[in-house]
Amino acid sequence: MDFKVTGTADGITATQMDIKCDGLPYEVLEQALRQAKEGRLHILGKINEAIPAAREDYKPHVPRIVSMTVDKEFIGAIIGKGGEVIQGIQEETGAVISIDEIDGKGEIEISAANVDCINAAVERIKAIIAVPEEGKIYTGKVQSILEFGAFVEFMPGRDGLLHISEISWDRLESMEASGLHEGDEVTVKLIEIDKKTGKFRLSMRALQEKPEGYEEHRRENRPPRNGNNGGGNRNGGGNRNGGRRDGNGNRNGGNHNNNGGGNRGPRQE
Repeated sequence: MDFKVTGTADGITATQMDIKCDGLPYEVLEQALRQAKEGRLHILGKINEAIPAAREDYKPHVPRIVSMTVDKEFIGAIIGKGGEVIQGIQEETGAVISIDEIDGKGEIEISAANVDCINAAVERIKAIIAVPEEGKIYTGKVQSILEFGAFVEFMPGRDGLLHISEISWDRLESMEASGLHEGDEVTVKLIEIDKKTGKFRLSMRALQEKPEGYEEHRRENRPPRNGNNGGGNRNGGGNRNGGRRDGNGNRNGGNHNNNGGGNRGPRQE
């Protein structure tokens, strides 16, 4: 006879028996169940001595799978053009990532050999689907330098303009004076998201203490334009004397008064 019993301290959860005879006396079955209970409780006691409760997480080196659900609109951003983004995440983290659209949502599965790889891949994906917030501080990298400022990638795939006036409280005459170069890592504050264009305005100055007595540099007010300056009253010509030139360069005719019109009469053919 082969008789197996499994369960907890509260009772039996399953049994399995292989028997070759025609029947089994009740006394034998009772004795087998009693022995199984004693053995089960003994083993459970040893387990509780070693680990009284289940661990909150697996050990770091244990392979695992993590699932995530994202909005449909982020699927393209996670995959990237030709799959370059998702492939880059896999190469850098060592995780294997799959994403499918199910019921209008993006279902993501991330598997890896250890917790570090899983966490790195999850953080990369969370950074892609994160929504920029006005007033929040970010650490980004300078992507390009222009005459009027620099473009900084403050989130994966999101660039913002760091205007020259937002770099420092000091007045900078050029970007060379700012000391910024492409590839520099900078800390910036997102001060505005344009409601029409969705463009981002960044500031380093907002994270610096404002100097005492600081006043914004403003353009000097220009005097109002006077309609009598810079021209005069144009009446369409004036009095032109001298007539017209003939084919030999001589002027014919005399006084031609051009006061903006007049009755010329019908044209003669």
